[in-house]
Amino acid sequence: MRKTIWIICCLTYILVSCESKAQTYPDETWSRAENPEAMGWPDVERSNFTRYIIDSTNITGLVLVHKGEIVFEYGDINENSYIASCRKSVLALLYGKYVDNGTIDLDKTLEGLNITDVTELLPIEKKATVKDLISARSGVYLRGSNGGDFRRFAPDRGSVEPGSHWLYNNWDFNVAGHIFEQETKKNIYDEIESQLATPLQMQDWDRSLQEKSGNSDLSKFPAYHMWFSTRDMARIGLLMLRNGKWKNTQVIPKDWVQEVIKQRTSYAEAQKSVPVLKEDGLDLGYGYMWWLIENTNDPKLKNAYSAQGAMGQNITVYPNIDVVLAFKTNSVYRRRNSIQTQMKLVRKAVEIFDAQ
Repeated sequence: MRKTIWIICCLTYILVSCESKAQTYPDETWSRAENPEAMGWPDVERSNFTRYIIDSTNITGLVLVHKGEIVFEYGDINENSYIASCRKSVLALLYGKYVDNGTIDLDKTLEGLNITDVTELLPIEKKATVKDLISARSGVYLRGSNGGDFRRFAPDRGSVEPGSHWLYNNWDFNVAGHIFEQETKKNIYDEIESQLATPLQMQDWDRSLQEKSGNSDLSKFPAYHMWFSTRDMARIGLLMLRNGKWKNTQVIPKDWVQEVIKQRTSYAEAQKSVPVLKEDGLDLGYGYMWWLIENTNDPKLKNAYSAQGAMGQNITVYPNIDVVLAFKTNSVYRRRNSIQTQMKLVRKAVEIFDAQ
């Protein structure tokens, strides 16, 4: 019996060791694939992709990572710039540690958390939970302190029960940031540094750049804006691809990563609530502050998911092919990309990959 247990333990150790060796992570700098073509990324197709980026987009930096190594890069991938709504997906990761240890209770209501704003909440709105906020299903249609959402498609206030209707509204996300800090007694940016930037050995993270802003006359909850480089965004994507594990450390609870990318809203419901989403070029559902690529016959895109931000900020994870895409459009250059352009890039980036 003891011998059998010993053999099982040895086999388990060997399997774990093999898995660890099979997964590549960057250290202080990214490793670049010596022969991308041999990994399924033909030289001709990568050259064509470069021309497409130059001719058809305003992207300022892009990285493609396959099996933990960079197989393609374009532009300035180390400059820090505003990542717009990708910030919400970063916040979703920060939640994991504190949901796991019970510090944050996703079932707490706005009333129970003493959430008030410039405009008083209705009784029905106070019933919304933290879970409703981070899935964009709160039923609270107050204006956020910053723009860039779909509030114009909102039903009348008080007309829907919390949890019953999806609507991408910045008020939800800004309040989710406030609740994170209220419940944990931690600053969001300090948590990015301790939970993500340090363990992931981010090359360009600069705490001094991070700053909240918003119109306090509209809402007392500011937007927690963030500045990252493209190559550091790719580290976040790789962390997600590896189910929250970085080398030998479980940085984000594995179960929480799966909760984040679990469908909370289907693409059909999202498009019914916000009809303009039908024009995006990909059908997108929603999890906990991450977008889910759905209704696709392309095996490379199946199970893929994205963090997305205005003007052209994106992290897309393609689990089926072990690939991460990150791209940026630095607003200081007065350049921007439509969501349709972003979705074309999400498709084209892996069209050049030959899985054979």
